[in-house]
Amino acid sequence: MSSRALCLIGAAQATDRSGSVREPLASWAELAAAAATDTGVENVLAQVDSLQVVYCHSWPYDDPVGRLAAALGVEPRHRHYSGIGGTTPQLLINETAEAMLRGEMDLALIVSGEALATVRAAKKAGERLPWSHRQPSPFPWDPPHTSELNHEVMQAWETFPLWDTARRARMGASLADDAAEAARLMAAMSTVAATNAYAWRPVALDAETVGTPTPENRYVGWPYTKLEVAVMDVDMSAALLLATVEKADELGIDEDRRLYLTGWAYAQDPDSIAERSDLSRSAAMEVVGHHALTSAGVGIDDVDVFDLYSCFPSSVRLTCDALGLALDDPRGHTVTGGLPYAGGPASAYQMHAITSAHHRLREGGGRALITGVGMHLAKHVAAVWSTTPSTPAPPDATALQASVESKQPRLPLLTDYSGPATVRAYTVAHGRDGAPQQGLVILDTADGRAIARVHDHDLMVDAESRELVGTTVTVSTDGKRNEARW
Repeated sequence: MSSRALCLIGAAQATDRSGSVREPLASWAELAAAAATDTGVENVLAQVDSLQVVYCHSWPYDDPVGRLAAALGVEPRHRHYSGIGGTTPQLLINETAEAMLRGEMDLALIVSGEALATVRAAKKAGERLPWSHRQPSPFPWDPPHTSELNHEVMQAWETFPLWDTARRARMGASLADDAAEAARLMAAMSTVAATNAYAWRPVALDAETVGTPTPENRYVGWPYTKLEVAVMDVDMSAALLLATVEKADELGIDEDRRLYLTGWAYAQDPDSIAERSDLSRSAAMEVVGHHALTSAGVGIDDVDVFDLYSCFPSSVRLTCDALGLALDDPRGHTVTGGLPYAGGPASAYQMHAITSAHHRLREGGGRALITGVGMHLAKHVAAVWSTTPSTPAPPDATALQASVESKQPRLPLLTDYSGPATVRAYTVAHGRDGAPQQGLVILDTADGRAIARVHDHDLMVDAESRELVGTTVTVSTDGKRNEARW
């Protein structure tokens, strides 16, 4: 085992339902101290040489990392404020592990904290939050393809159903059977959340409750109900302390408090949703999942604990398909309860998954496989954590991405299109009143892929009543937006 290998030596998380209007900066400092306490040794924070903060969606600080360093009274030589996406925490850890192997740092602190529930409540009440050091800055966002902009394809709750409708058609499942499968999958996660003291919604739900649309559980992006969608407006925070083995030894960290990063990988599917040749699969998750396991020297059967990113049913189902993991695997798919029930604090969910896995494995030993999904199912990360140390080898990112490209060729995405086309995936967005508002279809044409909207009420109702994938439709365009009819 390399003395420069990364291990997790302290972790802490908190969920605040009090509505106390505590700002994220205060939560970051509090959780950093809690993670230090979790190490079982004193004066850990003073030795931190890398301080990293997961992007905060709740409040725009002028200098997030600098403000936290001042609050903690530390002077780390490496400081980093992250970008956005569900892969962010594990990516920060992967980059830290590689920096440690290169000898660039020995002890790193990563923190996250969101107060989106508080922000939402204040906005609803017309109140101004009394938080500190505000300085708005550009959102770290890469503009999508022109056609996606023209068709206002922005919301994850409208894109993630696309993969599931494509998968349903590939599997040959009926609409009813596919919806029941998704409801069972997500309901099983809720039973884990019910036992998690940090879950935002700690209630065990049955599949019928999860999958049945009601005024309180309306469709969001059909076929997903509200109970199958990540809840992002939460007040949750977490912190991780990461050290080289050498530094952990120097600090006197007990072996039974350590969790080793033994394999990791990251790759991307195409950013544009319609460019993927097979909308029912994720080539990137297949590549990163298998590489993380192989580099850790284990197989899927050797994993004791899973946490598969669960913002929507498709992210879990496509990951299971990629890993060869059964949807009803008795080990379960989450250690927290998943994003719809444990809570999905913007870009920081993995902080809570890793913390939960750390404390779970510290009690009985074993291995955890944790995955992450970013943006519109485009970014993928997987990591194997273990109570047994090993010598990790950093992945070849270029080779991994090349493997993805070979498995998933990109199709040209047309800016506008008119003429006949074949449906490859679709969804229907519903309003807060539960009524269908507009449909979204991904189409095969003779010249490439196209995106179109559906606004006819009867057609949206029809789309939800039968399998539309494979149907020939007629598309018209005004040169900017395409409209599909059949």
